[in-house]
Amino acid sequence: MSASRRILICASALLVPAALAADPSPVGNWKTVDDKTGQPKSIVRIYEDKGEFFGKVEKIIDPARASRKCDKCTDDRKNQPIAGMVVVRHMKRAGDEYTAGDILDPDNGKVYSCKMKVKDGGKTLSVRGYLGVSMLGRSQTWTRESGDGGM
Repeated sequence: MSASRRILICASALLVPAALAADPSPVGNWKTVDDKTGQPKSIVRIYEDKGEFFGKVEKIIDPARASRKCDKCTDDRKNQPIAGMVVVRHMKRAGDEYTAGDILDPDNGKVYSCKMKVKDGGKTLSVRGYLGVSMLGRSQTWTRESGDGGM
């Protein structure tokens, strides 16, 4: 094997793991935090289906709120239990962000445009819900549940 071929193989072997490590997936379980109170609210599982990403409420952390229904929702989720509900829908990967989908706030029943970005090497997920333009909205930082690598 020629020296240039060995160098190419070695360089390729070094680049592939670095590229994978720099691009963590949002797939996995995330602890959501109320952006107003700073208190943990729920565990949302982000999953991929046919190239789109969705988020389902797996657990509501506050036992007093665990049986709540989305009485303020105006779409097909009206009066459905929030636990088990898909609150993030149709997100598509766009470079290092996920956009073009929506997110539901079950507390007020409103559906917002959404964008998400995995940060801190896959440890946090920046989630922004907005109306119209991204500047008019609010953000939350979700933390990955321990033991959930998301790769």
